[in-house]
Amino acid sequence: QVQVVESGGGLVQAGGSLRLSCAASGSIFVNAMCWYRQAPGKQRELVATNTRGGYTIYTDSVKGRFTISRDNTKNAVYLQMNSLKPEDTAVYYCKAAGIREDYWGQGTQVTVSS
Repeated sequence: QVQVVESGGGLVQAGGSLRLSCAASGSIFVNAMCWYRQAPGKQRELVATNTRGGYTIYTDSVKGRFTISRDNTKNAVYLQMNSLKPEDTAVYYCKAAGIREDYWGQGTQVTVSS
């Protein structure tokens, strides 16, 4: 059984930094690993993607502030978030894309105070 577990969320002041971690355990071949977020009353949005080959994609609002990285040996992905803004407040979810299906974590709350 595949499990995806995120960690690293919390409360931070605007301008601060947080680092999110995510690991997928179980028998899984992971292609892309992604971070999504969902703010209250809004749809879940894709924040960043890291392909198995290391190609990265970011949504425009986080470019230059967030960095996604991964460790294929651990099926782990990380999201370094710098210069955080109140509008970054959301539940952040990790997705591990397998061959046949996607696996989601339970989410971790990030709150940025002004």
